[in-house]
Amino acid sequence: MTLHDFFQVCSQNPEIPLFYFIAVPLTALLSGIFSHGEAHLSPWKYLFSATIYLAFVPGLFALTLNLYLFFFERQSIWDANIYLQLLPVLSMLLTFWIIKRYVALDAIPGFDRLSGLIMMILIILILLWIMDRTRIWVVSYLPFTGFIVFLVILLVIARLIWKRIFR
Repeated sequence: MTLHDFFQVCSQNPEIPLFYFIAVPLTALLSGIFSHGEAHLSPWKYLFSATIYLAFVPGLFALTLNLYLFFFERQSIWDANIYLQLLPVLSMLLTFWIIKRYVALDAIPGFDRLSGLIMMILIILILLWIMDRTRIWVVSYLPFTGFIVFLVILLVIARLIWKRIFR
């Protein structure tokens, strides 16, 4: 099954993604209500962590896919699939907002790693977009492994800058 086939199945059966992307924020809301102010304690913070990842992974995938389709493929916004391109992002933002009302996001295990993942994906997308728009073709004697090492060094530098800015 390709990604296009998966999108077709979800478009033909919109109740599947609709149920999922409504259930995740609803789970966060009910968890916050039933935690009674103890959301920072052990069983609840792991439930919130799982809920964040259930919202974050499809939301980030949809966001990255949207950026790719709009900037690289030049897809019109009118052709966007509401169930698979817009709803995951809205569900992710709503889930984060609900969870943030009940517990500090720093208390949730693994949340700090999400910002690093977002930063790396954005930097790679920006680099690829710059290379695509400027149409610069580098012809050199640098082997491919040297290019990979150079890219890793750029990501490490960007990560250090990111930490200094946001801490």
